[in-house]
Amino acid sequence: EVQLVESGGGSVQSGGSLRLSCTASGITFDGNDIGWFRQVPGKAREGISCISSTEGGTYYADSVKGRFTVSREHAKRMVYLQMNSLKPEDTAVYYCNVDTGVGPGLPWGQGTKVTVSS
Repeated sequence: EVQLVESGGGSVQSGGSLRLSCTASGITFDGNDIGWFRQVPGKAREGISCISSTEGGTYYADSVKGRFTVSREHAKRMVYLQMNSLKPEDTAVYYCNVDTGVGPGLPWGQGTKVTVSS
């Protein structure tokens, strides 16, 4: 069974940093673009970042550009999201997934909760 596992969330004050990690059991991420998404209760899940499978091209939503950095380690089958200069509006549950361009490629994991206090 394929399962996505996100970790690294927590509670920080505004301006703080966190690094989220993403891995998957049952598959590797090789050949797949991996996206980071977040969801606030009552709102739709939004894509905030993505890293391509090969040349490491990246995408960031305007809301996180310049503050978040996505990276991956193929050998460790890990994808990371370094989040700096966190703001209260970054408070959400964060998820990773295979980004097919038309939707998630795998069942969603549990996510990891990030809380930023002012």
